[in-house]
Amino acid sequence: MTGYLFYPPADAAQDRIWKETVDQWGEAQAVTYITGLHAHLQKLSATKALWRRLPGNLAVPADLKVQAFFSRCERHYLFFRELPSGKIGVMAILHDRMDIPVRLHEDLIGLADKLNDA
Repeated sequence: MTGYLFYPPADAAQDRIWKETVDQWGEAQAVTYITGLHAHLQKLSATKALWRRLPGNLAVPADLKVQAFFSRCERHYLFFRELPSGKIGVMAILHDRMDIPVRLHEDLIGLADKLNDA
């Protein structure tokens, strides 16, 4: 089954991306960017060959039992995992100017209970 779901940190990041893009470049550009982001996620969910495994020592806390993957879409990195249903669960969306290891660690720690239960 293809498709994707957002964990709360990724959903909040998507909202921030929308707002910042509207503020900076207007609503038409925000629609274009978010639509492209979702098209990229749909392509990822259907094509495992595009997945890149995130090295466990980069930012995934040792107590999390999750295999994480990533992909880049324009100026953002998407961090996700495969769900039992076959869909991907988007855990974080981070801009390339961010301190990615630190921010990813923060987002994943916040999801620890949800990630270890699945």
